[in-house]
Amino acid sequence: MSEKRLTKREISMQARDIMTTPVVTITASASVAEAADLMLTRNIRCLPVVGEDGSLVGIISEGDFLRRGELGTRRARPRWLEVLLGPGKLADEYVRSSGRRVDEVMTAGLVSAAPGASLAEIVELMATHDIKNVPILDAGEIVGIVSRSDLMRTLLRTLPKSGAATVDDEVIRRNILAELRGQSWSVSGDLIGVTVKKGEVELNGAIFDERQRKAAVVAAENVAGVKTVTDKLFCAGPLSVLLLS
Repeated sequence: MSEKRLTKREISMQARDIMTTPVVTITASASVAEAADLMLTRNIRCLPVVGEDGSLVGIISEGDFLRRGELGTRRARPRWLEVLLGPGKLADEYVRSSGRRVDEVMTAGLVSAAPGASLAEIVELMATHDIKNVPILDAGEIVGIVSRSDLMRTLLRTLPKSGAATVDDEVIRRNILAELRGQSWSVSGDLIGVTVKKGEVELNGAIFDERQRKAAVVAAENVAGVKTVTDKLFCAGPLSVLLLS
């Protein structure tokens, strides 16, 4: 394990620090064929859509090409369900599966963020709205885009690398205990013992839920200087909880 720890700068990264820029865009009046060709040529998964004045009006992504008449992949439903859905919903689906222009198939009503948005805010937007890309706007102008790939690249840069420098065993032990006691899931943190010898860690003592076992191992693995972790924890039953409380 690497002794590298996340710096305050890395923990507080913002959208501007990881966004892809400059952004490849397409106009709303462009054809679907042009959009698909541009995405394939540039190896990108979505295109922000701009109007004639350059303002952001939508986004078109790979998902917008899934239900196409040309592919024979239009959504098929029983007649009774189509009646329940109503003509408006069916008409909208027809446009999206048969439209020839970008503005006919794009997703409007965009979710966007400012350059100063935190990564936590970006991820929350993705999770809440079930989206994979967040355009970054500054004074109404698109200046970048954050995708899941951008987050993965950032994660890769911050993950510990193999080949750590030697760290004192006692320092490792104290850091593991501090990590355990600082976690809300570690209600049994004071019951977990830690021994360290030449960077090799052994966890022993009690946990009250089997899911805490893996969490405790992960907590130890993430401490600088740890080479291996041996799990010798035992799971105490309800009666043990009463006796220990």
